Amino acid sequence: MSTVPQTQPVEVLLVEDDAGDELMTREAFEDNKIGNTLHVVRDGLEALDFLYRRNDHTDAPRPDLILLDLNLPKYDGRQVLEQIKSDPDLNHIPVVVLTTSAAEEDILRSYRLHANAYVTKPVDLDQFIQAIRQIDDFFVTVVKLPRHR
Repeated sequence: MSTVPQTQPVEVLLVEDDAGDELMTREAFEDNKIGNTLHVVRDGLEALDFLYRRNDHTDAPRPDLILLDLNLPKYDGRQVLEQIKSDPDLNHIPVVVLTTSAAEEDILRSYRLHANAYVTKPVDLDQFIQAIRQIDDFFVTVVKLPRHR
């Protein structure tokens, strides 16, 4: 019986349409020396293409963790979350909603759609980087993620 070491890099899918937030997330990964692979898609439709390995993403890896913005073009994050969590091939992937919205209705709806966590993006760069580190520490170091390669 073999187990996968938790030090194995994790495939992270960032669904984010804001170039500034993408850059801050990339900086957080680099600053924290996170060995995970960060894949970025810019809208809800591209996120679904990545997850279903279609169009420009036929060779996409299955992500181990998804960081999902709510306010996206084409399909919004709520629609993407609902699709992920209703699909038996995808619903085991942890989804962290990472958004600027602190609205109670967004928080409640995200959890009703089975988000694994809801994080409001800090505006301050240092706080944003710290939030990404905490997400990484929790989902990569503390909890055991299902492996599906």
